[in-house]
Amino acid sequence: MKQTVYDILKGKFLIADDAMKNWRMLLFLSFLAIIMIASSHNAESKVHEIARLNNEVRELRTQFVDGRTELMQLKMESSVIEKMTRKGIKRPTKPPQKIIVKE
Repeated sequence: MKQTVYDILKGKFLIADDAMKNWRMLLFLSFLAIIMIASSHNAESKVHEIARLNNEVRELRTQFVDGRTELMQLKMESSVIEKMTRKGIKRPTKPPQKIIVKE
């Protein structure tokens, strides 16, 4: 048992007569490890991309709400009247009349 452990640590199983099957297994395991590392790296990059996009969505949603609030304040009748009085346009005293064109 002790000699077997020393042979493994020294790498004698790689230079023995039947070492070709050991080399095949090592190459196969190395290939699987490389695929696993690449897959985890790809998944990690997608997680970072999703986090970045979520932050961007939050930012755009905030801008949308701010813009909608500002638009609602600009459309209010009191703010329109105030801006028109600054430009010299007064509020009409008579209600508007509908004009009907007959052919």
